[in-house]
Amino acid sequence: MSYILQTSRLTKTIGGKELVRDVELHVKKGEIYGFLGSNGAGKTTVMKMIMNLWKPTMGSITLFGKLLTPQSYEVMRRIGSIIEFPTFYEHMTGYDNLRMHCEYMGFYQHGSVEKALEMLDLSAAAETPVKNYSLGMKERLGIARAILCKSELLILDEPTNGLDPAGMKQIRELLRMLSAEQGTTIVVSSHILSEIESMADTIGIIHQGRMKKEIGLKEIEEMSLAYIELAVENPERAAYVLADKLGLANFKVIDGGVIRIYDNRVTTEQIVKAFASNEVAVTSLGRKAETLEDYFLKLTGGRTGEEIL
Repeated sequence: MSYILQTSRLTKTIGGKELVRDVELHVKKGEIYGFLGSNGAGKTTVMKMIMNLWKPTMGSITLFGKLLTPQSYEVMRRIGSIIEFPTFYEHMTGYDNLRMHCEYMGFYQHGSVEKALEMLDLSAAAETPVKNYSLGMKERLGIARAILCKSELLILDEPTNGLDPAGMKQIRELLRMLSAEQGTTIVVSSHILSEIESMADTIGIIHQGRMKKEIGLKEIEEMSLAYIELAVENPERAAYVLADKLGLANFKVIDGGVIRIYDNRVTTEQIVKAFASNEVAVTSLGRKAETLEDYFLKLTGGRTGEEIL
């Protein structure tokens, strides 16, 4: 299969500190690829290398079938991006900032600036200096700039930062529309699970600088990841009973004495009986379906560092 964006063994080291190692991304044409990881996991580092802002220490990046080099100017013209927080000429208006970007990119299409401002609900602020914009308005202006030149590929690093829930919903709908109606390929990073789950086709999970998994959201839904969740008074003894008495390995002990059992060979009746005969008190028990959050935590071993919401 050919990919719009592909990385191979992508690694970045700065000052002897390894930020990411052996990152492999495979992004198909027209899809929304959700790049998921906690703050500090390496998402921005990877995106900076994709955008030619940082040179990889090792590995390669292929965009539109061509190997990325420092001279890949024409390839970069096909990409719109937000990396970290978008910056502008603060004394200039939002309209003039976008018009200048069009001139820089060599993109001339009548009404394109006005259309981009309208799509991001910024028409009323078009003639306002950017220094008077709120944080959320600047973020929306950054997205307007990214989509302005009808880019084939969007690289968006935490694009909903600073937005209220209504603004976040607006951006989700905009990205889904660009993908579905214009065939735009979108790579969007986030530490917010619900954001990625609500719009991505494929999810890439990065943790502590290493890729843990690439998987389609539909594949997660079809994996029949139902589990038994129970709360016990003595989780250590409960874990011993599950492993030693019932021979189970596919279970996870989480906070508050809660245990999730992913092995579908065992019934709730067998578990209750085993616990009762080994003096493990069960305070609650039920069957649940695994969410993207559950899947993420299982891959990464739970929260480390910044919160995943």
